[in-house]
Amino acid sequence: MKTRTADLHLHTLLSPCGSLEMSPDHIISRAVTLGLDTIGITDHNTTRQCEVVRDMGKQKGIEVLMGAEVTTREEVHCLVYFENSTTLRRFQQYLDDHLPEFQNDPGRFGYQVAVDERNNIIYEEGRLLINALDVSLEQMCSVVHSLEGIIIPAHIDRPRFGLIGQLGFIPAGLEVDGFEISVFTEPSRLSARNHTVADYALIRGSDAHQPVMIGSSFSSFLCEKLDFCTFKSMLRQRRNFIYLPESDLFIN
Repeated sequence: MKTRTADLHLHTLLSPCGSLEMSPDHIISRAVTLGLDTIGITDHNTTRQCEVVRDMGKQKGIEVLMGAEVTTREEVHCLVYFENSTTLRRFQQYLDDHLPEFQNDPGRFGYQVAVDERNNIIYEEGRLLINALDVSLEQMCSVVHSLEGIIIPAHIDRPRFGLIGQLGFIPAGLEVDGFEISVFTEPSRLSARNHTVADYALIRGSDAHQPVMIGSSFSSFLCEKLDFCTFKSMLRQRRNFIYLPESDLFIN
């Protein structure tokens, strides 16, 4: 077994709050510099930059999980990932069908553009991506799993857009594949306050919106290769996780 490091919560320049420096080439270059094995592309309510980053990652030996950070009707942020382009595009159609018709104001919220490997703009999203979808958390879990994807509520310990902050509790029997927690929370303390947490695997990610933040928080995994299938299996078995940084070393 080898230790594989992963930052599975990254925004590109397609997210309105993402820096224009978060282009595919800058993201992959930064991942290589940091020695990351796997990254996750999770723009707000869109997947349209994922495939370019995945293809560029292959050229540099970086595994890229493709997905999004969706906002449910309850304003709970969730990370979702899909195995291939077919399911990813089916989910993108679902997002297109459920994103509110509220137009983006680039001067206020930021540009929402996707680029190719040469940084040529290939798409601009007109609707504001940071709005909540008209889909409940329960419905989102059902849809993601129907596409054989992974769903992980993001930064559940944060007061805004985190599961606990938005709902005040973790619903019993919630059909998610794990939870993401921030670097400011120790798993043991979170589990003591919310016993349901102990029933799920935990990960960390940087939620990077600028290149300098990539890898500032990450998870490490004991496996030969951290691709989608391995990640999915490890989440369900809740094993072989190492939570970093060193101030919070925790093996499950």
